[in-house]
Amino acid sequence: MLSNDASLLSLIGGVGVNRRVQHPKVHERKDRKGSYWFFRYWLDEMLPDGRMKASRKFHTIGPSKGDGALTKRGAETKRDDFLAELNAAPTRCDAATQAQHPVDIRAIIFGKLAALWRKDYVDNLKVKLATPTREKYRSRLDNHILPRWKDTRLGEFRSKEILDWLQHECTSWHMMVDLRNIMSGIFARAQEWEILDETFANPMTRVKLGRKWSVRPDRILTHEETAEVFARLVDPQLLICETCISTGTRISEAVGLQLKHLDLNVGTIKIQQRHCRGDVDEPKTKNSKRLLALGTLADRYRAWIAKKGITQPNDWIFAQEDDRSKPMWDSGVRKALKIAAVDAGCDFEGFGLHSFRRANITWRQEVGGSAIEASKIAGHATVSMTGDYTIVQLQRQEDLTRAIQDRVATAREKQQAKGAKEQAQEAAEKDAA
Repeated sequence: MLSNDASLLSLIGGVGVNRRVQHPKVHERKDRKGSYWFFRYWLDEMLPDGRMKASRKFHTIGPSKGDGALTKRGAETKRDDFLAELNAAPTRCDAATQAQHPVDIRAIIFGKLAALWRKDYVDNLKVKLATPTREKYRSRLDNHILPRWKDTRLGEFRSKEILDWLQHECTSWHMMVDLRNIMSGIFARAQEWEILDETFANPMTRVKLGRKWSVRPDRILTHEETAEVFARLVDPQLLICETCISTGTRISEAVGLQLKHLDLNVGTIKIQQRHCRGDVDEPKTKNSKRLLALGTLADRYRAWIAKKGITQPNDWIFAQEDDRSKPMWDSGVRKALKIAAVDAGCDFEGFGLHSFRRANITWRQEVGGSAIEASKIAGHATVSMTGDYTIVQLQRQEDLTRAIQDRVATAREKQQAKGAKEQAQEAAEKDAA
């Protein structure tokens, strides 16, 4: 429900349609259309830009003679019913306000609607949004969406203008999707809260972004380049990077590990939480809660735990050096990784810890894992998302191409051998004859 300071009148800037007290006379007209009762009245409408427009309207009540003719008293009754319905404009305001200010939702100011969405959804701690998601929503609103659309009324939104703005504002296709989806979410939430009617046409549904395009080329390190980079890292940064590339964990999930999440007898880590810039919360999505195999990293973790004297279930595996009660931030790992990549001559635009996640998903399928297996291990919601992370490297293409060519060559050799055998048999039969 809307609070008092978030009524529809506040969303349109406090301007409503002034209610007229009208009681026009009923007149009888006789012309080529026949004899009928009519009256004229004023209709006040709010334009999309918030201005008021008064129009003089003509309303025909019904025949005054012939079949179904109305008496003048009957025509006046129908006039009163019509005006009563006209004045009953739907609104979410209280009864007293409604009587004075019928509201047109097209006049709602987007900036005020966005402010309500931010207060009751983004900044509402009871809504379980991840901290990075909250920060992204706030940043997108303040730096991109509101500077352009803050004073725009809902009736003024046009899909062509929105698309032109997205193409000019955004530096990547993914950013265009982000801004469009955030604005669409504001409208959808307003419908959920019954501020907008369900029949309201969300203007963002008509904004088509076209084919996906990328600013940076899809790339991951080769196995050899990865070894070169890792040779320049030390623990804990090295162990964290090894965990990300071996298991496909996100960096926030790796630095969010506590002793209770490890079972080194089995060789697994359980992803139950993540740590991002001082905020410890549940993982990004429901599917992100998962059990991952460590493989040979189990011995690395045993050595690290013994070295750091980690004994209690709630002890952080990767704690801050000056305060063991707090988990380390990812910024230090990112900085060390970047320095190592530059030193190894393996750095490229877009390289970072997340590229290790792409590498894991790609390599897992290269060594025989299915797309479904890779998707579940990565904690993705859909296999199509895993497809976006999968990079078909040139060497992999070469291997697959040669495998196909080898099969075709083997089939040819068999066919040639079969033909030579048949020719030899035919020759032997001729010699015998």
